[in-house]
Amino acid sequence: MSRERLYLFDTTLRDGAQTNGVDFTLHDKQVIAKLLDELGIDYVEGGYPGANPTDTEFFSEKPTFGHARFTAFGMTRRPGRSASNDPGLAGILEAKADAICFVAKSSAYQVRVALETTNEENLASIRDSVAAAKALGREVMVDCEHFFDGYKENRDYALACARAAYESGARWVVLCDTNGGTMPHEVETIVGDVIKHVPGANVGIHAHNDTEQAVANSLAAVRAGARQIQGTLNGLGERCGNANLCSLIPTLRLKSEFADAFEIGVTAEKMATLTKVSRTLDDMLNRAPNRHAPYVGESAFVTKTGIHASAVLKDPQTYEHVAPDAVGNHRKVLVSDQAGRSNVMAELDRAGIPYEKSDPRLTRLVEELKEREAAGFAYESANASFDLLARRTLGKVPEYFKVEQFDVNVEQRYNANGQRVTVALAVVKVDVDGERLISAAEGNGPVNALDVALRKDLGKYQKYIEGLKLIDYRVRILNGGTGAVTRVLIESEDENGDNWITVGVSPNIIDASFQALMDSVIYKLVKSGAPA
Repeated sequence: MSRERLYLFDTTLRDGAQTNGVDFTLHDKQVIAKLLDELGIDYVEGGYPGANPTDTEFFSEKPTFGHARFTAFGMTRRPGRSASNDPGLAGILEAKADAICFVAKSSAYQVRVALETTNEENLASIRDSVAAAKALGREVMVDCEHFFDGYKENRDYALACARAAYESGARWVVLCDTNGGTMPHEVETIVGDVIKHVPGANVGIHAHNDTEQAVANSLAAVRAGARQIQGTLNGLGERCGNANLCSLIPTLRLKSEFADAFEIGVTAEKMATLTKVSRTLDDMLNRAPNRHAPYVGESAFVTKTGIHASAVLKDPQTYEHVAPDAVGNHRKVLVSDQAGRSNVMAELDRAGIPYEKSDPRLTRLVEELKEREAAGFAYESANASFDLLARRTLGKVPEYFKVEQFDVNVEQRYNANGQRVTVALAVVKVDVDGERLISAAEGNGPVNALDVALRKDLGKYQKYIEGLKLIDYRVRILNGGTGAVTRVLIESEDENGDNWITVGVSPNIIDASFQALMDSVIYKLVKSGAPA
Protein backbone atom coordinates (compact mmCIF):
# COMPACT_ATOMS: atom_id res chain seq x y z
CA MET A 1 0.00 0.00 0.00
CA SER A 2 1.43 3.40 -0.99
CA ARG A 3 1.92 5.94 1.77
CA GLU A 4 1.13 9.65 1.68
CA ARG A 5 3.95 12.16 1.99
CA LEU A 6 3.94 14.13 5.22
CA TYR A 7 6.13 17.24 5.29
CA LEU A 8 8.11 18.54 8.28
CA PHE A 9 8.76 22.25 8.72
CA ASP A 10 11.28 23.40 11.33
CA THR A 11 11.02 26.84 12.90
CA THR A 12 13.73 26.46 15.55
CA LEU A 13 15.71 29.37 14.10
CA ARG A 14 12.71 31.70 14.01
CA ASP A 15 9.97 30.76 16.49
CA GLY A 16 12.48 28.85 18.62
CA ALA A 17 14.62 31.99 18.82
CA GLN A 18 11.79 33.61 20.78
CA THR A 19 12.48 31.26 23.70
CA ASN A 20 13.42 33.13 26.84
CA GLY A 21 17.21 32.98 27.18
CA VAL A 22 17.89 31.80 23.61
CA ASP A 23 19.92 34.04 21.33
CA PHE A 24 21.36 32.50 18.16
CA THR A 25 24.48 33.89 16.55
CA LEU A 26 24.90 33.78 12.78
CA HIS A 27 27.26 30.82 13.19
CA ASP A 28 24.72 29.04 15.40
CA LYS A 29 22.08 29.44 12.72
CA GLN A 30 24.36 28.13 10.02
CA VAL A 31 25.32 25.05 12.04
CA ILE A 32 21.76 24.26 13.14
CA ALA A 33 20.37 24.72 9.63
CA LYS A 34 22.92 22.20 8.35
CA LEU A 35 21.95 19.73 11.10
CA LEU A 36 18.29 20.06 10.17
CA ASP A 37 18.98 19.54 6.48
CA GLU A 38 21.08 16.45 7.20
CA LEU A 39 18.35 15.11 9.47
CA GLY A 40 15.88 15.19 6.59
CA ILE A 41 13.64 18.15 7.51
CA ASP A 42 11.74 19.43 4.47
CA TYR A 43 11.63 23.14 5.31
CA VAL A 44 14.09 25.09 7.45
CA GLU A 45 12.77 28.50 8.45
CA GLY A 46 15.83 30.65 8.99
CA GLY A 47 14.26 33.73 10.51
CA TYR A 48 12.80 37.10 9.56
CA PRO A 49 15.02 38.97 7.06
CA GLY A 50 15.03 42.67 7.80
CA ALA A 51 13.95 42.23 11.41
CA ASN A 52 17.51 42.19 12.80
CA PRO A 53 21.09 42.21 11.44
CA THR A 54 21.68 38.49 12.13
CA ASP A 55 18.65 37.32 10.15
CA THR A 56 19.32 39.80 7.36
CA GLU A 57 22.88 38.51 6.99
CA PHE A 58 21.72 34.89 7.21
CA PHE A 59 19.49 35.47 4.19
CA SER A 60 22.10 37.33 2.19
CA GLU A 61 23.37 34.01 0.86
CA LYS A 62 21.37 30.82 0.46
CA PRO A 63 22.80 27.78 2.29
CA THR A 64 23.72 24.73 0.26
CA PHE A 65 21.18 22.13 1.33
CA GLY A 66 20.92 18.57 0.14
CA HIS A 67 17.26 18.17 1.04
CA ALA A 68 15.58 21.07 2.84
CA ARG A 69 14.04 24.19 1.35
CA PHE A 70 15.40 27.36 2.95
CA THR A 71 12.46 29.47 4.09
CA ALA A 72 12.13 33.15 4.97
CA PHE A 73 9.44 34.37 7.35
CA GLY A 74 7.66 37.72 7.35
CA MET A 75 4.42 39.64 7.49
CA THR A 76 2.02 40.21 4.64
CA ARG A 77 1.88 43.76 3.31
CA ARG A 78 0.77 46.36 5.78
CA PRO A 79 -2.82 47.60 5.65
CA GLY A 80 -3.12 50.69 3.50
CA ARG A 81 0.03 50.00 1.49
CA SER A 82 0.46 48.32 -1.84
CA ALA A 83 2.67 45.25 -2.23
CA SER A 84 5.12 47.32 -4.28
CA ASN A 85 5.31 50.06 -1.64
CA ASP A 86 5.99 48.11 1.54
CA PRO A 87 9.66 48.06 2.64
CA GLY A 88 9.05 45.14 5.01
CA LEU A 89 7.56 43.00 2.27
CA ALA A 90 10.36 44.02 -0.11
CA GLY A 91 12.97 42.76 2.34
CA ILE A 92 11.30 39.36 2.53
CA LEU A 93 10.92 39.08 -1.23
CA GLU A 94 14.60 39.97 -1.75
CA ALA A 95 15.86 37.34 0.71
CA LYS A 96 17.88 34.48 -0.77
CA ALA A 97 15.37 31.77 0.04
CA ASP A 98 13.58 28.89 -1.67
CA ALA A 99 10.28 29.58 0.04
CA ILE A 100 8.49 32.37 1.86
CA CYS A 101 6.21 31.87 4.85
CA PHE A 102 3.91 34.84 5.42
CA VAL A 103 2.13 35.35 8.72
CA ALA A 104 -1.38 36.74 8.42
CA LYS A 105 -4.19 37.33 10.87
CA SER A 106 -7.09 34.92 10.45
CA SER A 107 -9.15 36.08 13.40
CA ALA A 108 -11.67 38.88 12.97
CA TYR A 109 -10.96 39.94 16.56
CA GLN A 110 -7.21 40.19 15.88
CA VAL A 111 -7.80 42.09 12.64
CA ARG A 112 -9.96 44.60 14.48
CA VAL A 113 -7.86 44.98 17.66
CA ALA A 114 -4.26 44.23 16.64
CA LEU A 115 -4.19 45.41 13.01
CA GLU A 116 -6.90 48.07 13.41
CA THR A 117 -8.11 47.49 9.88
CA THR A 118 -11.07 45.91 8.11
CA ASN A 119 -11.67 42.25 7.35
CA GLU A 120 -11.66 43.01 3.64
CA GLU A 121 -8.31 44.85 3.76
CA ASN A 122 -6.74 41.93 5.62
CA LEU A 123 -7.95 39.49 2.96
CA ALA A 124 -6.56 41.77 0.23
CA SER A 125 -3.22 41.89 2.05
CA ILE A 126 -3.05 38.07 2.03
CA ARG A 127 -3.89 37.87 -1.68
CA ASP A 128 -1.46 40.62 -2.72
CA SER A 129 1.47 39.25 -0.71
CA VAL A 130 1.06 35.70 -1.96
CA ALA A 131 0.75 36.93 -5.54
CA ALA A 132 3.90 39.06 -5.24
CA ALA A 133 5.97 36.13 -3.95
CA LYS A 134 4.51 33.77 -6.56
CA ALA A 135 5.45 36.22 -9.29
CA LEU A 136 9.09 35.84 -8.22
CA GLY A 137 8.88 32.07 -8.49
CA ARG A 138 8.95 31.41 -4.75
CA GLU A 139 7.12 28.60 -3.02
CA VAL A 140 4.65 30.36 -0.74
CA MET A 141 2.94 29.41 2.47
CA VAL A 142 0.76 31.40 4.84
CA ASP A 143 0.71 30.95 8.60
CA CYS A 144 -2.88 31.75 9.49
CA GLU A 145 -2.23 33.26 12.90
CA HIS A 146 -4.81 32.72 15.67
CA PHE A 147 -6.72 30.45 13.29
CA PHE A 148 -8.35 28.15 15.84
CA ASP A 149 -9.42 30.95 18.17
CA GLY A 150 -10.60 32.92 15.14
CA TYR A 151 -12.55 29.92 13.83
CA LYS A 152 -14.38 29.52 17.13
CA GLU A 153 -15.20 33.23 17.15
CA ASN A 154 -16.09 33.68 13.45
CA ARG A 155 -15.85 30.49 11.41
CA ASP A 156 -16.69 32.08 8.09
CA TYR A 157 -13.97 34.71 8.30
CA ALA A 158 -11.26 32.29 9.41
CA LEU A 159 -12.13 30.04 6.48
CA ALA A 160 -12.16 33.06 4.16
CA CYS A 161 -8.55 33.82 5.16
CA ALA A 162 -7.49 30.24 4.50
CA ARG A 163 -9.23 30.23 1.12
CA ALA A 164 -7.72 33.61 0.17
CA ALA A 165 -4.23 32.21 0.75
CA TYR A 166 -4.88 28.99 -1.18
CA GLU A 167 -6.73 30.56 -4.09
CA SER A 168 -3.94 33.13 -4.51
CA GLY A 169 -1.44 30.34 -5.02
CA ALA A 170 -0.09 29.42 -1.57
CA ARG A 171 1.38 25.90 -1.56
CA TRP A 172 0.64 25.59 2.16
CA VAL A 173 -2.08 27.09 4.33
CA VAL A 174 -0.86 26.58 7.90
CA LEU A 175 -3.39 26.67 10.72
CA CYS A 176 -1.84 28.20 13.84
CA ASP A 177 -2.87 27.60 17.43
CA THR A 178 -1.03 30.80 18.33
CA ASN A 179 -2.12 31.03 21.96
CA GLY A 180 -1.77 27.28 22.47
CA GLY A 181 -5.12 26.76 24.16
CA THR A 182 -6.94 24.53 21.68
CA MET A 183 -7.70 20.92 22.65
CA PRO A 184 -6.84 17.94 20.39
CA HIS A 185 -10.48 17.05 19.75
CA GLU A 186 -11.13 20.65 18.68
CA VAL A 187 -8.14 20.59 16.34
CA GLU A 188 -9.34 17.39 14.71
CA THR A 189 -12.86 18.74 14.22
CA ILE A 190 -11.76 22.13 12.88
CA VAL A 191 -9.09 20.75 10.52
CA GLY A 192 -11.69 18.27 9.26
CA ASP A 193 -13.88 21.22 8.32
CA VAL A 194 -11.04 23.23 6.77
CA ILE A 195 -10.10 20.49 4.31
CA LYS A 196 -13.59 20.74 2.81
CA HIS A 197 -12.51 24.18 1.61
CA VAL A 198 -8.73 23.80 1.16
CA PRO A 199 -7.29 20.42 0.10
CA GLY A 200 -5.62 18.58 2.97
CA ALA A 201 -2.50 18.17 0.83
CA ASN A 202 -2.11 21.95 1.18
CA VAL A 203 -2.91 22.27 4.89
CA GLY A 204 -0.38 22.48 7.72
CA ILE A 205 -0.50 22.75 11.52
CA HIS A 206 1.50 25.06 13.80
CA ALA A 207 0.85 24.22 17.46
CA HIS A 208 2.05 25.88 20.65
CA ASN A 209 2.48 23.97 23.88
CA ASP A 210 0.67 26.10 26.45
CA THR A 211 -1.50 23.17 27.54
CA GLU A 212 1.28 20.57 27.00
CA GLN A 213 -0.60 19.29 23.94
CA ALA A 214 1.30 20.70 20.96
CA VAL A 215 2.46 17.24 19.85
CA ALA A 216 -1.02 15.78 20.41
CA ASN A 217 -2.60 18.67 18.49
CA SER A 218 -0.17 18.19 15.59
CA LEU A 219 -1.01 14.49 15.37
CA ALA A 220 -4.73 15.28 15.62
CA ALA A 221 -4.38 17.62 12.65
CA VAL A 222 -2.66 14.90 10.64
CA ARG A 223 -5.43 12.44 11.48
CA ALA A 224 -7.94 15.02 10.24
CA GLY A 225 -6.12 15.55 6.93
CA ALA A 226 -3.28 18.09 7.37
CA ARG A 227 -0.06 17.12 5.60
CA GLN A 228 2.51 19.55 6.98
CA ILE A 229 3.67 19.80 10.60
CA GLN A 230 5.56 22.81 11.91
CA GLY A 231 7.66 22.44 15.05
CA THR A 232 11.04 22.98 16.67
CA LEU A 233 13.90 20.88 18.00
CA ASN A 234 13.46 20.18 21.72
CA GLY A 235 10.17 22.08 21.64
CA LEU A 236 11.79 25.53 21.73
CA GLY A 237 9.47 28.50 21.30
CA GLU A 238 8.00 31.49 23.06
CA ARG A 239 6.15 30.98 26.35
CA CYS A 240 5.80 27.19 26.73
CA GLY A 241 7.29 26.31 23.36
CA ASN A 242 6.21 24.73 20.08
CA ALA A 243 5.43 21.20 18.99
CA ASN A 244 8.57 19.16 19.65
CA LEU A 245 9.95 17.59 16.47
CA CYS A 246 12.16 15.32 18.59
CA SER A 247 8.94 13.68 19.82
CA LEU A 248 6.99 13.93 16.58
CA ILE A 249 9.59 12.37 14.28
CA PRO A 250 9.91 9.04 16.16
CA THR A 251 6.16 8.86 16.69
CA LEU A 252 5.54 9.32 12.97
CA ARG A 253 8.14 6.69 12.06
CA LEU A 254 7.64 4.12 14.82
CA LYS A 255 3.93 4.12 15.64
CA SER A 256 1.97 2.05 13.14
CA GLU A 257 -1.01 4.43 12.90
CA PHE A 258 1.28 6.95 11.23
CA ALA A 259 4.17 4.83 9.94
CA ASP A 260 1.83 2.64 7.88
CA ALA A 261 0.04 5.62 6.35
CA PHE A 262 2.74 8.27 5.91
CA GLU A 263 6.26 8.74 4.65
CA ILE A 264 8.51 11.51 6.00
CA GLY A 265 11.86 12.85 4.83
CA VAL A 266 13.68 11.58 7.93
CA THR A 267 14.96 8.08 7.19
CA ALA A 268 15.51 5.37 9.79
CA GLU A 269 19.26 5.94 9.51
CA LYS A 270 18.91 9.68 10.08
CA MET A 271 16.46 9.20 12.94
CA ALA A 272 19.20 7.24 14.71
CA THR A 273 21.05 10.58 15.00
CA LEU A 274 18.11 12.36 16.65
CA THR A 275 19.43 12.15 20.21
CA LYS A 276 22.76 13.59 19.09
CA VAL A 277 21.02 16.42 17.21
CA SER A 278 18.87 17.21 20.24
CA ARG A 279 21.83 17.35 22.60
CA THR A 280 23.98 19.28 20.13
CA LEU A 281 21.38 22.05 20.15
CA ASP A 282 21.32 22.12 23.95
CA ASP A 283 25.11 22.24 24.04
CA MET A 284 25.14 25.20 21.65
CA LEU A 285 22.64 27.01 23.87
CA ASN A 286 24.55 26.05 27.04
CA ARG A 287 21.38 24.43 28.39
CA ALA A 288 21.13 21.25 30.39
CA PRO A 289 19.23 18.70 28.26
CA ASN A 290 15.82 17.68 29.56
CA ARG A 291 16.71 14.25 30.89
CA HIS A 292 13.02 13.28 30.97
CA ALA A 293 12.31 14.24 27.36
CA PRO A 294 10.51 11.49 25.40
CA TYR A 295 12.71 9.41 23.09
CA VAL A 296 15.90 11.52 23.36
CA GLY A 297 16.10 12.22 27.10
CA GLU A 298 18.78 10.59 29.23
CA SER A 299 16.03 8.97 31.33
CA ALA A 300 13.81 7.94 28.41
CA PHE A 301 15.04 4.33 28.54
CA VAL A 302 16.14 4.15 32.16
CA THR A 303 15.02 1.51 34.62
CA LYS A 304 15.62 2.18 38.30
CA THR A 305 13.57 -0.39 40.19
CA GLY A 306 15.10 -3.82 40.73
CA ILE A 307 12.12 -5.89 39.54
CA HIS A 308 11.80 -3.72 36.42
CA ALA A 309 15.52 -4.00 35.72
CA SER A 310 15.32 -7.76 36.01
CA ALA A 311 12.47 -7.86 33.49
CA VAL A 312 14.26 -5.53 31.04
CA LEU A 313 17.29 -7.80 31.12
CA LYS A 314 15.05 -10.73 30.13
CA ASP A 315 13.18 -8.83 27.41
CA PRO A 316 13.48 -5.05 26.83
CA GLN A 317 9.89 -4.87 25.55
CA THR A 318 8.63 -5.46 29.08
CA TYR A 319 9.29 -1.78 29.86
CA GLU A 320 10.22 -0.13 26.53
CA HIS A 321 7.72 1.00 23.91
CA VAL A 322 10.38 1.36 21.18
CA ALA A 323 14.01 0.31 20.77
CA PRO A 324 16.27 3.10 22.13
CA ASP A 325 18.85 2.77 19.36
CA ALA A 326 16.16 3.71 16.81
CA VAL A 327 16.52 7.31 18.00
CA GLY A 328 20.21 7.12 18.91
CA ASN A 329 19.57 6.69 22.62
CA HIS A 330 20.52 3.74 24.79
CA ARG A 331 19.10 1.57 27.51
CA LYS A 332 20.32 2.23 31.02
CA VAL A 333 19.70 0.40 34.27
CA LEU A 334 20.38 2.89 37.02
CA VAL A 335 22.63 2.26 39.94
CA SER A 336 20.92 4.08 42.79
CA ASP A 337 19.72 3.78 46.33
CA GLN A 338 16.94 1.51 45.01
CA ALA A 339 19.39 -0.76 43.27
CA GLY A 340 19.32 -4.50 43.73
CA ARG A 341 21.82 -7.01 42.44
CA SER A 342 20.05 -7.11 39.08
CA ASN A 343 20.60 -3.34 38.57
CA VAL A 344 24.25 -3.59 39.45
CA MET A 345 24.81 -6.57 37.19
CA ALA A 346 23.08 -4.78 34.31
CA GLU A 347 25.33 -1.76 34.77
CA LEU A 348 28.41 -3.97 34.98
CA ASP A 349 27.36 -5.65 31.73
CA ARG A 350 26.92 -2.25 30.08
CA ALA A 351 30.37 -1.17 31.24
CA GLY A 352 31.93 -4.45 30.08
CA ILE A 353 33.22 -5.32 33.56
CA PRO A 354 33.47 -9.10 34.06
CA TYR A 355 32.06 -10.63 37.27
CA GLU A 356 30.71 -13.82 38.75
CA LYS A 357 27.07 -13.81 39.85
CA SER A 358 28.01 -15.69 43.02
CA ASP A 359 30.78 -13.24 43.92
CA PRO A 360 30.06 -11.91 47.45
CA ARG A 361 31.79 -8.68 46.45
CA LEU A 362 28.68 -7.79 44.42
CA THR A 363 26.76 -7.43 47.66
CA ARG A 364 29.56 -5.25 49.02
CA LEU A 365 29.35 -3.09 45.88
CA VAL A 366 25.60 -2.59 46.31
CA GLU A 367 26.07 -1.52 49.91
CA GLU A 368 28.98 0.76 49.00
CA LEU A 369 26.85 2.45 46.33
CA LYS A 370 24.01 3.06 48.74
CA GLU A 371 26.33 4.55 51.36
CA ARG A 372 28.10 6.80 48.91
CA GLU A 373 24.89 8.01 47.26
CA ALA A 374 23.50 8.78 50.72
CA ALA A 375 26.59 10.98 51.19
CA GLY A 376 25.81 12.88 47.99
CA PHE A 377 27.53 10.96 45.18
CA ALA A 378 25.44 10.69 41.99
CA TYR A 379 26.42 7.61 40.04
CA GLU A 380 23.36 7.86 37.82
CA SER A 381 25.10 10.84 36.21
CA ALA A 382 28.73 9.73 36.60
CA ASN A 383 29.26 6.61 34.51
CA ALA A 384 33.05 6.66 34.75
CA SER A 385 33.12 7.03 38.54
CA PHE A 386 30.76 4.07 38.85
CA ASP A 387 33.02 2.08 36.54
CA LEU A 388 36.04 2.78 38.74
CA LEU A 389 34.18 2.10 41.99
CA ALA A 390 32.98 -1.22 40.63
CA ARG A 391 36.42 -2.20 39.38
CA ARG A 392 38.03 -1.25 42.68
CA THR A 393 35.47 -3.22 44.69
CA LEU A 394 36.04 -6.20 42.46
CA GLY A 395 39.80 -5.66 42.79
CA LYS A 396 40.64 -4.68 39.23
CA VAL A 397 42.06 -1.11 39.17
CA PRO A 398 45.86 -0.68 39.31
CA GLU A 399 47.35 2.11 41.41
CA TYR A 400 49.06 3.87 38.53
CA PHE A 401 50.30 6.77 40.64
CA LYS A 402 49.84 8.32 44.04
CA VAL A 403 49.13 11.99 44.70
CA GLU A 404 51.20 12.92 47.73
CA GLN A 405 50.14 16.54 47.98
CA PHE A 406 48.48 19.37 46.10
CA ASP A 407 48.31 23.08 46.78
CA VAL A 408 46.13 25.72 45.15
CA ASN A 409 46.46 29.49 45.54
CA VAL A 410 44.36 32.28 44.06
CA GLU A 411 45.96 35.69 43.65
CA GLN A 412 44.60 38.99 42.39
CA ARG A 413 47.25 41.26 40.88
CA TYR A 414 48.02 43.74 38.10
CA ASN A 415 49.33 42.31 34.85
CA ALA A 416 51.90 43.87 32.51
CA ASN A 417 49.18 45.99 30.89
CA GLY A 418 48.12 47.43 34.22
CA GLN A 419 44.89 45.45 34.29
CA ARG A 420 43.69 43.86 37.51
CA VAL A 421 43.44 40.08 36.99
CA THR A 422 42.80 37.04 39.14
CA VAL A 423 45.14 34.11 38.61
CA ALA A 424 45.15 30.65 40.18
CA LEU A 425 48.32 28.62 40.72
CA ALA A 426 48.33 24.90 41.53
CA VAL A 427 51.19 22.60 42.51
CA VAL A 428 50.78 18.81 42.49
CA LYS A 429 53.25 16.22 43.79
CA VAL A 430 52.79 12.67 42.50
CA ASP A 431 54.66 9.41 42.96
CA VAL A 432 54.99 7.23 39.86
CA ASP A 433 56.82 3.95 40.57
CA GLY A 434 58.87 5.59 43.32
CA GLU A 435 59.70 8.63 41.22
CA ARG A 436 58.47 11.91 42.69
CA LEU A 437 57.20 14.36 40.09
CA ILE A 438 56.23 17.95 40.89
CA SER A 439 54.13 20.00 38.45
CA ALA A 440 52.90 23.57 38.67
CA ALA A 441 50.42 25.36 36.45
CA GLU A 442 48.43 28.57 36.26
CA GLY A 443 44.78 28.65 35.29
CA ASN A 444 41.84 31.00 35.01
CA GLY A 445 40.46 29.40 38.15
CA PRO A 446 41.60 26.97 40.85
CA VAL A 447 40.02 23.92 39.24
CA ASN A 448 41.49 24.74 35.83
CA ALA A 449 44.95 25.22 37.39
CA LEU A 450 44.63 21.95 39.32
CA ASP A 451 43.53 20.10 36.20
CA VAL A 452 46.46 21.38 34.14
CA ALA A 453 48.98 20.69 36.89
CA LEU A 454 47.74 17.15 37.53
CA ARG A 455 47.99 16.24 33.86
CA LYS A 456 51.24 18.08 33.18
CA ASP A 457 53.62 15.23 34.02
CA LEU A 458 52.63 11.68 34.94
CA GLY A 459 55.89 10.15 33.85
CA LYS A 460 55.47 6.96 31.86
CA TYR A 461 51.68 7.44 31.81
CA GLN A 462 51.78 10.89 30.21
CA LYS A 463 51.36 9.56 26.66
CA TYR A 464 48.05 7.92 27.63
CA ILE A 465 46.46 11.18 28.76
CA GLU A 466 47.72 13.58 26.07
CA GLY A 467 44.32 13.64 24.36
CA LEU A 468 42.33 14.10 27.57
CA LYS A 469 40.49 17.38 28.07
CA LEU A 470 37.85 18.73 30.42
CA ILE A 471 34.76 19.87 28.50
CA ASP A 472 32.20 20.59 31.22
CA TYR A 473 32.21 21.36 34.92
CA ARG A 474 29.06 21.48 37.02
CA VAL A 475 28.64 22.26 40.71
CA ARG A 476 25.67 21.61 42.94
CA ILE A 477 25.33 22.55 46.60
CA LEU A 478 23.54 19.67 48.34
CA ASN A 479 22.62 21.46 51.55
CA GLY A 480 22.81 24.94 53.02
CA GLY A 481 24.83 26.57 55.77
CA THR A 482 28.53 26.98 56.39
CA GLY A 483 29.07 23.21 56.26
CA ALA A 484 27.37 22.78 52.87
CA VAL A 485 28.30 19.67 50.92
CA THR A 486 29.29 20.25 47.30
CA ARG A 487 28.88 17.79 44.45
CA VAL A 488 31.07 18.32 41.39
CA LEU A 489 30.45 16.62 38.05
CA ILE A 490 33.19 16.80 35.44
CA GLU A 491 32.71 15.75 31.83
CA SER A 492 35.88 14.76 29.97
CA GLU A 493 36.65 13.87 26.38
CA ASP A 494 39.51 12.01 24.73
CA GLU A 495 41.20 12.16 21.35
CA ASN A 496 38.61 9.79 19.86
CA GLY A 497 35.66 11.99 20.84
CA ASP A 498 34.54 9.59 23.59
CA ASN A 499 33.28 11.35 26.68
CA TRP A 500 32.53 10.36 30.26
CA ILE A 501 31.47 11.92 33.54
CA THR A 502 33.08 11.65 36.97
CA VAL A 503 31.88 12.86 40.37
CA GLY A 504 33.38 14.17 43.59
CA VAL A 505 31.67 15.13 46.85
CA SER A 506 33.08 17.15 49.76
CA PRO A 507 32.34 20.18 51.94
CA ASN A 508 35.35 21.69 50.13
CA ILE A 509 34.72 22.49 46.46
CA ILE A 510 38.41 22.10 45.55
CA ASP A 511 38.55 18.67 47.19
CA ALA A 512 35.35 17.58 45.41
CA SER A 513 36.77 18.82 42.12
CA PHE A 514 40.04 16.98 42.68
CA GLN A 515 38.20 13.71 43.35
CA ALA A 516 36.38 14.06 40.04
CA LEU A 517 39.58 15.04 38.21
CA MET A 518 41.44 12.04 39.62
CA ASP A 519 38.66 9.67 38.56
CA SER A 520 38.75 11.15 35.06
CA VAL A 521 42.50 10.63 34.67
CA ILE A 522 42.44 7.11 36.11
CA TYR A 523 39.44 6.17 33.96
CA LYS A 524 41.36 7.31 30.88
CA LEU A 525 44.32 5.13 31.88
CA VAL A 526 42.05 2.11 32.40
CA LYS A 527 40.25 2.82 29.13
CA SER A 528 43.57 3.10 27.27
CA GLY A 529 44.89 -0.15 28.72
CA ALA A 530 47.85 1.53 30.40
CA PRO A 531 50.16 -1.06 32.04
CA ALA A 532 50.27 -1.16 35.84
